[in-house]
Amino acid sequence: MTSFKQMDLDSYSAAHREDWDRLAQLGTQHRLSGVEVDELIDLYQSGATNLSMMKTSSGQSVQADRLSLTLSRARLRFTGASVNFLSQLPQFFVVQLPAALYRVRWMSLVLTAATFFVGFLFAWWAISNPQVLASFGTPAEREALASDDFVGYYSEFSGGSFTSLVWTNNAWLATQCIAFGIVGVFVPYLLFNTAQQLGFTAAIMNEFDRLDVFFLYIAPHGQLELYAVFVAGATGMMIFWSWIAPGNKSRAQSLAQAGRALFTIVIGLILALLVSGIIEGYVTRQDWPWPIKIGIGTIALASFLAYQWILGGRSARAGNTGDLSEFDAGATHIVAN
Repeated sequence: MTSFKQMDLDSYSAAHREDWDRLAQLGTQHRLSGVEVDELIDLYQSGATNLSMMKTSSGQSVQADRLSLTLSRARLRFTGASVNFLSQLPQFFVVQLPAALYRVRWMSLVLTAATFFVGFLFAWWAISNPQVLASFGTPAEREALASDDFVGYYSEFSGGSFTSLVWTNNAWLATQCIAFGIVGVFVPYLLFNTAQQLGFTAAIMNEFDRLDVFFLYIAPHGQLELYAVFVAGATGMMIFWSWIAPGNKSRAQSLAQAGRALFTIVIGLILALLVSGIIEGYVTRQDWPWPIKIGIGTIALASFLAYQWILGGRSARAGNTGDLSEFDAGATHIVAN
């Protein structure tokens, strides 16, 4: 049998020219009938075989490049062209992201309540036991924290620098919660430390009759900031649970689905933490009445909750989960119930 290497490339192209021209025609035709679709797929498969043989024997060539372009155009007819990125943004922010946030709503509330409860226990323990407070430095050092350092922290840097600092730190923290939540222990450990820090700081402020200052300075930005961290923790725990209890899916399928749907929450939380960072950097330090500053933080939190619960609930009831469409997510295996 004569090998392809011994054949003339021009002769080979001429022998298949009619099929390639027909493939090019179908690839650019606006409407296709059922018969034409079948023909397009058959010609695409044979053309791909031809291209493989040409590249194997002759490498790069004008004929191979032309056929490759024809195959690319034809492939778009039955795989679809990629959607413009900007056209996907409304779908993401109005449908996918709120639906994903809605899925973690109850876990978010559970972690919120648990963290504050543990923080209260640490504060009560420290307030009731002077020896616990003594482990945090001398009375003079604790008084400096309560009288100067705690309030001075919010005006130590310029508004822009401070906003960037707290935003990047909190955004990285939220990303870690979601990325490392799969192991199951990172989120509880992080939130336990957060509760401990809040509790002991409150106890030190209370020691010097400045507990009101503690809550006043945390309230403007802390409402949205802390809840965003709790949502991140809830997302990480949901991803962890997806492979612990996969249901009728394989663990790999369940984890992939949860990861695709829920990791997008990172984007929403980065934006939410940017808002809380702006409030912390520019609002908390102002000499405005506290009801105004706290009110700004409350409006920010209420807006996020409405986005998660109201818009997210509407999207979820429409059948959205935050996951990619079946086509974009790729093929799945059939699993028996």
